[in-house]
Amino acid sequence: MSSETSVPHRVVCHLDEVLQERGMTLTELSERTGITMANLSILKTNKARAVRFTTLTVICDVLGTTPGRLFSVAGPTS
Repeated sequence: MSSETSVPHRVVCHLDEVLQERGMTLTELSERTGITMANLSILKTNKARAVRFTTLTVICDVLGTTPGRLFSVAGPTS
């Protein structure tokens, strides 16, 4: 098993919070970005293992936000 799969990531996505702040639904974000509901849902529920910069850019553009607002890194667990 590689170290990439054996160590869980600690990146947390705050898409749900940003959507609420903007009064936008996941469906509306999907329509405005062209990103599937399935892929946005994976991000929203913190099940994503990776995100393309092009995807991140279009989400940030539509939401008027930055990657730093969409993601944070949780502290290490013991």
